[in-house]
Amino acid sequence: MTNEFLLAGFGGQGILFAGKLIAYAGLYAGKEVSWLPSYGPEMRGGTCNCSVTLSDLPIGSPLILNPTELMVMNTPSFDKFIGAVKAGGMAFIDSTLVEGTSDRTDIKCFYIPATGMANENGLKGMANIILAGKMLKEIGLTDEAVIEKAMKKCIPPKKADKLEANMKALKLGMDFNG
Repeated sequence: MTNEFLLAGFGGQGILFAGKLIAYAGLYAGKEVSWLPSYGPEMRGGTCNCSVTLSDLPIGSPLILNPTELMVMNTPSFDKFIGAVKAGGMAFIDSTLVEGTSDRTDIKCFYIPATGMANENGLKGMANIILAGKMLKEIGLTDEAVIEKAMKKCIPPKKADKLEANMKALKLGMDFNG
């Protein structure tokens, strides 16, 4: 099985971090992995996207043009990438920040008010992890213990105090049923 993820939003929304989390979760679950970040010249506020492939087979190219899973955190990314999702794929959309909905009937769309949920739960800036949690749950990649191991790997030692909040955000996403 191969999952091809495209995560997109503005710089500063944690797109690359969420991609790295998915990549490490896949690695710890025994998958072949590729992680390809792409961002504009601006550190914060510019466009940013990240491609992650998880597969049981060797990966030929890290480039993803038609993802099986899409995570978007702003309207420009939604508009740009929703049409590229493979038929039968899934889209995970931050409905707090993305205006509109998709009219596609050949993919499953999850509208998660991730930014609102993060703010309401004292997890400002962790909407990316809420969306990643929902995405990881829906694809059934692995269990929560493996994802926590991946989270520990992604969080640098100087930010180790953020692990508990990130795990809370991940669980909010995994438990979201809307």
